[in-house]
Amino acid sequence: MNRMQDLYNKEVVPALQKAFDFKNIMQVPRVEKVVINIGMGEALDNPKSLEAAVSDLTIIAGQKPVMNKAKKSIANFKLREGRLIGTKVTLRGDRMWAFLDRLLNTALPRVRDFRGVSANAFDGRGNYTLGLHDQLIFPEIEYDKIDKLRGMEVTIVTTAKNDDQARVMLKLLGMPFSKKEA
Repeated sequence: MNRMQDLYNKEVVPALQKAFDFKNIMQVPRVEKVVINIGMGEALDNPKSLEAAVSDLTIIAGQKPVMNKAKKSIANFKLREGRLIGTKVTLRGDRMWAFLDRLLNTALPRVRDFRGVSANAFDGRGNYTLGLHDQLIFPEIEYDKIDKLRGMEVTIVTTAKNDDQARVMLKLLGMPFSKKEA
């Protein structure tokens, strides 16, 4: 079993049960999946950049991502329906726990001038989205092999009923929320 999953089962679940007075262990919120998304506006002009983003995401996630197509045409963005405009990968199970472990304990501490992540990036249903400015914070990415810096969104989808439950769960898992907002 993964180190992060072990921490969740042995420490986070009992703490959440006590904090929110859950009678049944099945009521305790858990991490359902992690979705990593790279939106690629420049893919319209440079189709090769999408391939580079896919290879970066494959290295980071350990799983092949899917390509996202535009759902509708938007003239102002020179966007046509059906064009490839991004890539995403959904992680569940062991890969999800391994990624969370790397994100919280290796990648986020490597961010320059890091003061914690926003505690207000919840969506109202207990899901948390974190925006990263570049892929270099992950140690698997080699600086010489990338063509350009790309930002990405990491969405942690939980079964929590509200943001407070999810915030406490992520804090117990080691999410470094910034002091000024929390």
